[in-house]
Amino acid sequence: MFKGNRLINDFKKLNKKNIWKHLDALAENYIVYSEHLKGLGPHLSNNNFYIYVYHNSMVVVCFDNATPTNELADEEKFNLEEPLYFSAETHRVSPVWQLAETIKLIKKGLEEIDEEWPVWGVLLTESNFINSNDMQEIWEEMGITVFDNMKRLARRKINVNQDEDVLYNSGVRDVIANLQVPMKPDSQEPESDSEEEEYLKLLETFLTVHEESDHDDEESGAEEDDELHQSDDEMDEYVEEKEDEEDKEEQGPFGDNPDSTDDGLPSGLVEQNLNLCVKVRILRPMDNPRAELDKLVGCTDIKSRLDELLALTRYNTMLSKAFPDAKRHEVSLHSIFFGRPGTGKTTVCKIFGSLLHEAGALSKGHVVVADRSTFIGTLWGDEERSVKQVLEQAQGGVLMIDEAYLLNGKHDHDPGRLIVQLLMEVLADETQRDLAVVLCGYKEPMMQLLDSNPGLHSRFPNRFEFNDFTIDELLEITRRRISEYHYRFTDPAWKKFQEVLIEAYQRRDPQSWGNARFVANQLERIYVLHAQRCVRECPSDSEQLLTLTTADILPIEVAQPRPRIGFRAA
Repeated sequence: MFKGNRLINDFKKLNKKNIWKHLDALAENYIVYSEHLKGLGPHLSNNNFYIYVYHNSMVVVCFDNATPTNELADEEKFNLEEPLYFSAETHRVSPVWQLAETIKLIKKGLEEIDEEWPVWGVLLTESNFINSNDMQEIWEEMGITVFDNMKRLARRKINVNQDEDVLYNSGVRDVIANLQVPMKPDSQEPESDSEEEEYLKLLETFLTVHEESDHDDEESGAEEDDELHQSDDEMDEYVEEKEDEEDKEEQGPFGDNPDSTDDGLPSGLVEQNLNLCVKVRILRPMDNPRAELDKLVGCTDIKSRLDELLALTRYNTMLSKAFPDAKRHEVSLHSIFFGRPGTGKTTVCKIFGSLLHEAGALSKGHVVVADRSTFIGTLWGDEERSVKQVLEQAQGGVLMIDEAYLLNGKHDHDPGRLIVQLLMEVLADETQRDLAVVLCGYKEPMMQLLDSNPGLHSRFPNRFEFNDFTIDELLEITRRRISEYHYRFTDPAWKKFQEVLIEAYQRRDPQSWGNARFVANQLERIYVLHAQRCVRECPSDSEQLLTLTTADILPIEVAQPRPRIGFRAA
């Protein structure tokens, strides 16, 4: 029997594609209580909620009622008021903050019945949060998983069991009931009207499409009347076709489509078992990787090492074409990337795959980004299935395993060690040439991983060390990032930004310092403050909309080095 936290951990592993399957599976799970609620007051009184309880943990799934649009997310309060999300036309109170406040009320109710449970929140929204990647850590600290840019939430029907025999404490149901907003007798009618309106809209589109494709102007009057009597079955087929088209056109936060396979790249879905799927990131090959490599700030030694490896790879290709029977040099593409967060490992890995593709060493050049959670499942045998599927997805490109040292478990039976062994067996297969494996992570624990398996040293001969960026390099990264949005600092603002960055750099904890990622997060914070100020002041000069001032820059908070525990020698 697994612990109650298993419920929450499983939700943390979900993605947009497998969450519906997971929710349906929970409705059939006889040990998990599930219930559908219409509103939890006072913050989210008109939202659909789904509550899941297992043992001594709870997950609250909330459907956001926002109209699909692009929004800038911000969880910081301004003048002690609720945090706001901004779109091009308007703004609203943060739905993540509202869900977090609702969860606080649930926890308070549980404490009153002497139950201290972990409660996790999941927000599903059709809105597109344009800075969602940068907000992930903040949302996780708030205890919320966010899935934005979802489709057709109003029409989603999720099964629940409401088996109260599963509840381990009868008072838990009372806690939920006390927060539930009473439903009016006709509360279902608006939803029905909404569905009817959407149906009529689809019908209108359906008729218009048929008018344009099958009829000319002379016959439109009589045949339009015939079309009004189309059968419900035909209409249903049309609706299903439209839904399929919407699924195919589903876009990522910046217009990309990470799940498209039109160009032969994998979908990224890994089915660990029948009840659980995880998704790996698929980074597409670049059109001009050499130029992208040259644009990188710093990384001089890494650029030189890459050039050496690529030169030998290209030479082998040239040699095999000129002399097919000649023996080629042994070139292993498998590599180790040492470095702290934000030092550019993922970016260089993407460039690496694209350059190897250009050199003819890899057939596709894409990058599959995985980590420990990608491989470690919930059932026996999940590891073997996951490794096999991930390697299939990475064929022709690069498999990047982030924080690979986490596979080096402390005890002999840790499933992470099995992952390492399975990878070693694959790397030993001489037929697996169309693949490069890159292990990434902090240098010291990565060296411990290499020492844990002697074969790893020989299988990963290429070592690249990513050093922390200097102050000058971080400032250059700042200039390049703001130029992408056509922003500019005023002279006093640029001086203030330099001062706060230098102070943060001097006070940083080397083990947790974010490097370029830290700069990106601070710039996002500046953009939000700048947007709030512009909305508040409505500047008459449009140039001010792209001008960052000292008012947009606040002191930077950084994590302090953790004190060592122990005694110093006298």
